Amino acid sequence: MENFGKGVVKLRIPILILSLALLVPAFFGYVNTRVNYDILSYLPGEIETMAGQDILVDEFGTGAFSMMVVEGMEPKDVVKLKSDIEKVDHVEKVIWYDSVMDISVPMEMMPDEIYEAFNSGNATMMAIIFSETTSADKTMEAIADIRQTAGKNCFLSGMSAVVTDTKNLSEREAPVYVCIAVLLSCVVLSLTMDSFLIPFIFLASIGMAIIYNLGSNVFMGEISYITKALSAVLQLGVTMDYSIFLWHSYQEKKQESSDKKEAMAKAIGETVTSVVSSSMTTVTGFIALCFMSFTLGMDLGVVMAKGVVFGVIACVTILPSMILVFDRALEKTRHKPLLPDMKGAGAFVTGHYKIFAVLFLVILLPALYGYRNTTVYYNLDETLPKDLPSIIANDKLNENFDMNATHMLLLSAELPAKEVRSMAEEMKAVDGVNWVLGLNSLKGAAIPDEMIPNDLKESLMNENWQLLLIGSQYKVASKEVNSQCDELSAICKSYDRKGMLVGEAPCTKDLIEITDKDFNTVSVVSIGVIFVIILLVFKSLSLPVILVSVIEMAIFVNMGIPYYTETEIPFIASVVIGTIQLGATVDYAILMTTRYKKERLAGVEKKEAVATACQTSVKSIVVSALSFFAATFGVGLYSNIDMISSLCTLMARGALISMVSVICILPSMFMVFDAVIMKGHVKSKKEKQNNIGQEVVL
Repeated sequence: MENFGKGVVKLRIPILILSLALLVPAFFGYVNTRVNYDILSYLPGEIETMAGQDILVDEFGTGAFSMMVVEGMEPKDVVKLKSDIEKVDHVEKVIWYDSVMDISVPMEMMPDEIYEAFNSGNATMMAIIFSETTSADKTMEAIADIRQTAGKNCFLSGMSAVVTDTKNLSEREAPVYVCIAVLLSCVVLSLTMDSFLIPFIFLASIGMAIIYNLGSNVFMGEISYITKALSAVLQLGVTMDYSIFLWHSYQEKKQESSDKKEAMAKAIGETVTSVVSSSMTTVTGFIALCFMSFTLGMDLGVVMAKGVVFGVIACVTILPSMILVFDRALEKTRHKPLLPDMKGAGAFVTGHYKIFAVLFLVILLPALYGYRNTTVYYNLDETLPKDLPSIIANDKLNENFDMNATHMLLLSAELPAKEVRSMAEEMKAVDGVNWVLGLNSLKGAAIPDEMIPNDLKESLMNENWQLLLIGSQYKVASKEVNSQCDELSAICKSYDRKGMLVGEAPCTKDLIEITDKDFNTVSVVSIGVIFVIILLVFKSLSLPVILVSVIEMAIFVNMGIPYYTETEIPFIASVVIGTIQLGATVDYAILMTTRYKKERLAGVEKKEAVATACQTSVKSIVVSALSFFAATFGVGLYSNIDMISSLCTLMARGALISMVSVICILPSMFMVFDAVIMKGHVKSKKEKQNNIGQEVVL
């Protein structure tokens, strides 16, 4: 690898020129990567609810609709508003009273069910059907145009409105996330590094790697807004270690050689070996997310895995080139690190190892209980800021019409009208159902079939399918609405086996069931693969168990805290945080274990070996954990999108908990299980040759 280092040193100027030139296509790739703000769109395409969404698009030319609440407006003004909204691009149809009858006909002539569904006091409601899917760019453009057209007494609710507000909020906040992460990282690096300039060199190198990663997302077609918001700060947090390692290695090699170019070549060679092996566990953690059937995991996993790869490449090419170019300035800005050396930490931990071992057992059970009982939420709009237009509109819908969700029911067009009416009556009797509306609701005694406009008929029925709307009192993702969906679906299947219930609530119900399975899958894959990596690295049967157990205990503590603080966390956190924390922080344990094993195989007595391993590793572990903490903590405090805020807070806290666990608990495990570790160690040929004639003190 030293030859590779020599090549980088020799080509440092062309490398910097090329790295700057590559920022241009990366920037264009970044701005041309579509961002998806609809979490439900990542559900597997083969499930019934998603298949139903496809039918809505293919058969009815729509995949989304919203309810608009209009307050204090005269019927003639509502007619004008309805007409204006119908002129908005990508609005397929607006359904209101005058869709069925002329406004001159008294509303009281409408069937009671329909009148009460769309009128309440001084408020009326209209259904807006869009020509595109829930999160399509054109639908979001239509939402913005409708709001501009409607004015302040009109409130547009529904998932499309929520997605639009999420997009606007995320786009405002995303640049601030990066600024906060960079600022706090500068603070940490200023405390831990020995040059005032080197933090900016690190951030410039990592920043290029982040831009390359974001730009390369264009080949994926689109990424989720969560991935976009988290990828930069996560990549900064998990790859900062690599830059620190190169800098320290370079400083050591300079002491051994008077030629800075030779020192850098050796430092690059050493860094490649260490960083590539270290990054394997991090990449593995992200790759494990790709095994989720909820494909948001693959979206985040692929982006972050390649982000780590870009970070490694930048660390051994761009960073050393920049250090050599700015070497003189770096030397002039050298200073003594402000972070204390923490002398005596190793001796303290080993001296009190029994206490820490007992603490491990004492903490484990309540942590595990909290971890398994932490409450998660699936309602994607519940924790958004209450002043967002869509949240205000949803509250208005509930306040005026006692309605929190709308289901869509797709039935075969061949199902006789008599059976449809019978089925609708059964569904109206289901708890929480306000109304069931379709063409058959209009074809009552009060409204002859010939009076129903053809365009309205086409919106609700074609040659293959007929569409019914069901109003629900229950909130999306609640136990009540999930039971309601089960009951409605059962009634539907009893009349039409091809029928299907679709909409936000049924999709969210599927989301709950799918992510529960994904949680187990991702946990098993990440733990299993990292276990194998540690097994191959250390050639020990016991060390993988010990290392994974220590980090898993840290994960239990981190994920169990919300239970005891009575804090709900987003569903995605319960799936991805454990994998990210394991992959990103198990390196702390590997670092200490490497030194411990080296000392023991060299014949050093157990307690001294553990103390040395702890002492020599503690500063690197603290710096690594603080870097991860700095990149995520500020974003967690700042973000108004709870999905992002909670994920960043959990990752920041997880880094610190893993740090404490590795520094305090892992050495205690070495002290307790030393005999087992050394007995189970499988020696390589080289170790056997080096240890011939030597007695290892156990």
